[in-house]
Amino acid sequence: MIDQPTPTPIEPAQRAAQLHTLLHRYAHRYYVLDDPEVPDAEYDRLFRELQALEAAHPQLLTADSPTQRVGGAVLDEFDKVRHRIPMLSIRTETDIEASGAEAFDARVRRELGLADGDPAVEYVAELKFDGLAMSLRYENGSLVQAATRGDGETGEDVTQNIRTVHQIPLRLTGTVPPVLEVRGEVYMRRDHFEQLNDKQREKGEKTYINPRNTAAGAVRQLDPNITAQRPLSFYAYGLGEVTPASEGGPDFQTHWNMLQTLKSWGFPVSAQTNTAQAATDLIAYHQRIGALRDTLPFDIDGVVYKVNSLALQRQLGFISREPRWAVAHKYPAQEQLTTVLAIDIQVGRTGKLTPVAKLAPVFVGGVTVTNATLHNEDEIRRKDVRVGDTVIVRRAGDVIPEVVGVLADKRVVGAAEFTMPRACPVCGSAATREEVNGEEGADYRCTGGLFCPAQRKQAILHFASRRAVDVEGLGDKLVEQLVDAGIIKTLPDLYRLGLTSLAGLDRMAEKSAQNVLDALQKSKQTTLQRFLFGLGIRHAGEGTAKALTRHFGNLDAIMAASLEDLMGVTDVGPVVATSVRAFFDEPHNREVVEQLRACGFTWEEGEPVPQTAKPLTGKTFVITGTLPTLSRDEAKDRLEAAGAKVSGSVSKKTTYLVAGAEAGSKLDKATELGVPVLDEAGLLALLPSP
Repeated sequence: MIDQPTPTPIEPAQRAAQLHTLLHRYAHRYYVLDDPEVPDAEYDRLFRELQALEAAHPQLLTADSPTQRVGGAVLDEFDKVRHRIPMLSIRTETDIEASGAEAFDARVRRELGLADGDPAVEYVAELKFDGLAMSLRYENGSLVQAATRGDGETGEDVTQNIRTVHQIPLRLTGTVPPVLEVRGEVYMRRDHFEQLNDKQREKGEKTYINPRNTAAGAVRQLDPNITAQRPLSFYAYGLGEVTPASEGGPDFQTHWNMLQTLKSWGFPVSAQTNTAQAATDLIAYHQRIGALRDTLPFDIDGVVYKVNSLALQRQLGFISREPRWAVAHKYPAQEQLTTVLAIDIQVGRTGKLTPVAKLAPVFVGGVTVTNATLHNEDEIRRKDVRVGDTVIVRRAGDVIPEVVGVLADKRVVGAAEFTMPRACPVCGSAATREEVNGEEGADYRCTGGLFCPAQRKQAILHFASRRAVDVEGLGDKLVEQLVDAGIIKTLPDLYRLGLTSLAGLDRMAEKSAQNVLDALQKSKQTTLQRFLFGLGIRHAGEGTAKALTRHFGNLDAIMAASLEDLMGVTDVGPVVATSVRAFFDEPHNREVVEQLRACGFTWEEGEPVPQTAKPLTGKTFVITGTLPTLSRDEAKDRLEAAGAKVSGSVSKKTTYLVAGAEAGSKLDKATELGVPVLDEAGLLALLPSP
């Protein structure tokens, strides 16, 4: 009898590594390639084995383990993430016809200096997914952070939630750079959305509106276990920060090559992505995808064209924080018929009363629409919209639902004409029709000011917004609770909040409450410009706040300024001056300002700027391109100091266009309109000596 060798036992760490490899491979085949390699039962058996190993040997549990997709601890709030490479927006081509693609190709060729006889530019054509932009950071092949786009500069850390999305690899395959940030879209398939709503109906719970909002809501759940129950998907389409080639990173030459490499590393890339030569291929792609749009398993709101060569992308660069080498090409708005159930009145931050049609739910352009703006009384009268009417609803630009027409022959007998209420539906104050330039305007406004709860909420949100005094964490839901509960009635009440009153609110933990209080305290150290803008004075935007601050130097001088004094400020005309004077003439507004100052608001104040000759008063300049020595902001500041107005677009009212390198379309527009063009030397010749 020959003794059989005893099998060598496998160490737990070795077995865990084997299970990691198997489960990652099986999940990729199932969720990304839609080509299962093993039965579900086998996957589940191996998954349970790994769970048992990790329970017995906690040191084997790693962040990229397949078991970490099931969720985690409930968060108090999301941490902020500063994007190392900003997540910039892509320009939208407003021309939805074939000429939109032709215009983009023509712009690219012009910027590259290509003549008619030069070779065609090669592009990559992709779908524009209707989801939530996401940045995934991998270090040494493992997912370490996932962040939303946010404002492009700063997003939210949603790593725990993103780990639950099976299409997103936790561990990459192949040779990958030490640092890799992959940009893409988290979305929800239509069939998964319908299945989710079916489950909601079975439980007798509220159904969701559309796939896009449901996906975004799932990603931003504070409880990742809830996210894990939502069927989310992902497509990769770009990169953020990547280890440079000189330090061992990839040396991509084209966008297409980059996408194919992402696929090899384990990321899903849309099968509808194609290369395209010149405008003719872009047009064909736009038309082909348009015909397929309703049959796709997910929602899109257009297609995206990108120059394929990365070297040419670098050469083209950016303009106004948008790449010159890419464009989003939308589709025609989609229309459907539905019924007007009611016409409600919404009251905005400035007191404007806006009629809104409440509609029988209808699926238009990829979303379920239940509301559509009717703008104002004149618009309703023009279209003759009445309660009970059958109307045509369109998502204008695939964004804003709009009633575009009425089927008068289907009108219910006796349907009454709409009349704008003469009292605010929120606070009961008088609603008056405003005047514009001495003539009757189109809008009605509530006269209740900060005493109107509808305006109160929006006034507080505006005051706390990022571009005003910037109170981080003070969002819509919290303000709504504070106002509805009667805790805050005016802006100064914000700064009298205590930890007990805040922590006692629904879904507000003590830590979150303290964070809000800290943010309120921090917001008191601001600038006069931000404070003025935050007051929400009608017609007075950031530019006006800046102009008033520079001209008067301190708040008391601004509040005491006469109408004539205000009209003497650069860029302040009679409408703005009247609005500012009317605001500070109201005793309750002055009281709000004084109470805010008493709460501890501080900023540097100066003396009024001496009035000197302003040789460029009344002249309008536009600046484009890169100037040799002056930055765009420096040129703008010197022009404004000389009395000029600096505009962002060229028109017949433009006095001069100041053009530097890579001037672009504004130079073409100026030439077309006969607007004089200056270089930097010509600009300096007009400016007084600094």
